[in-house]
Amino acid sequence: MAKGAKGRRAKAMPGRPLDRFDLYELCVQAPMLMARFLGAVHGRKPLVLREDFSGGGALCKAWVRAGIVLPQGGGAGSARRRGAPTPPRSAIAVDLDAAPLRRLKGFDRIHTIRADVRKVHDRADIIAALNFPLGYFYSRDELVHYLRLSRRRLNPRGVFVGDIYGGEGAFELCSKSRDLRGLAGEEIEYTWEQREADVVSGRVFNAIHFTVRNDGASKPRTVRDAFTYDWRLWSIPELTDAYHDAGFKAVEVYDQNAGAIDHLGNLHVRPVTDGRELEADWVVYVVGRK
Repeated sequence: MAKGAKGRRAKAMPGRPLDRFDLYELCVQAPMLMARFLGAVHGRKPLVLREDFSGGGALCKAWVRAGIVLPQGGGAGSARRRGAPTPPRSAIAVDLDAAPLRRLKGFDRIHTIRADVRKVHDRADIIAALNFPLGYFYSRDELVHYLRLSRRRLNPRGVFVGDIYGGEGAFELCSKSRDLRGLAGEEIEYTWEQREADVVSGRVFNAIHFTVRNDGASKPRTVRDAFTYDWRLWSIPELTDAYHDAGFKAVEVYDQNAGAIDHLGNLHVRPVTDGRELEADWVVYVVGRK
């Protein structure tokens, strides 16, 4: 149910203990993989990413660092070998909370905006709203309004990418933990808890907790309710219908676990065409094309 960087070794943040934003990035996100996925889904040469509900902007940082944007196929290899010049990537991080945005201070080619995402007019090739923030729109009218505004802010042939989880266990109360080890020797236990769930309203209340050991403190350090979420879980048909009503000319669904890498290192993805391709519990990305 909860996304995370499976099998990934946590990167240490030198000089200070890991805070809740560090821990979230380490345990929940895989920003470089996501940056590659977004580029592959766009399919052309996207340069500007807008990350709505960005938090600490891990995806923005990965996007900018990802380097030259290459087209798919044989031409990519030729461009790579010739070192064909490509304008640098840039990113826009949008969040209501100033604290995580301050973590992006000093990063080149990343512009931060503290605002309601619905009031931001900056344009982009890709607008991403990831880690389930579409669940903050509790009514269909609110959801369609946000999607319509996002479509208007996309550059020609741009894409909007949102995600949602669901499946057999989507409304089950549960607590699931996973262990990671930091490069500085920290032992990190990450716990995802679904504390409340109402199948009638579609609302869930979730929380993330962390316990950190061997980080220099004499006792384990627990960060309970490091992040809490009150979401509406939209179904895939509800989201795709909302995208269409917002004016997207094409809507596609991608499985979180899909994708293949070719001999040139390019990621190739394809949309889901049959619900039987998904696991019993799934995370999907719903992509709207302008």
